[in-house]
Amino acid sequence: MSIAYVLDASVGIKLFVEEKDSDKVDALFQQFADDPNARIHVPTLFFTECTNILWKVARRGDRSPEDVQADVRDLISLALERVDSEALLPDILSLATERDISVYDATYVITAQSLEVPLLTADERLKMKLAGSDAKVALIGEWMENNR
Repeated sequence: MSIAYVLDASVGIKLFVEEKDSDKVDALFQQFADDPNARIHVPTLFFTECTNILWKVARRGDRSPEDVQADVRDLISLALERVDSEALLPDILSLATERDISVYDATYVITAQSLEVPLLTADERLKMKLAGSDAKVALIGEWMENNR
């Protein structure tokens, strides 16, 4: 049985921007690289969200525009399974409305549900908002502690 997850931008950005749990994300990607059957899925929205975060980092002067351009090229080249979520939009909107979360966050959750895999996130607020739902959501820090 292969390991598969959906990652959201709060996890993916930690490959490029030093934040809490960046070391855990590096270890996660190493684990996935070591397992040829492992799959990391992302809705195509992931790339736009990560690029927007990188733009914000450059805009506030924490990274040069050239470094951000290189990061975006590296982001695009990551071995991620891209998922088109357009057909999921009705379910995405329903979840966003039911749980009072952004459509962006709901896109990751519904993508994970459609693939029948858990969502890995660094967004504690999102996990709390989904408490009591049938969504399988794991915080990256907790997941790495339990899967070493």
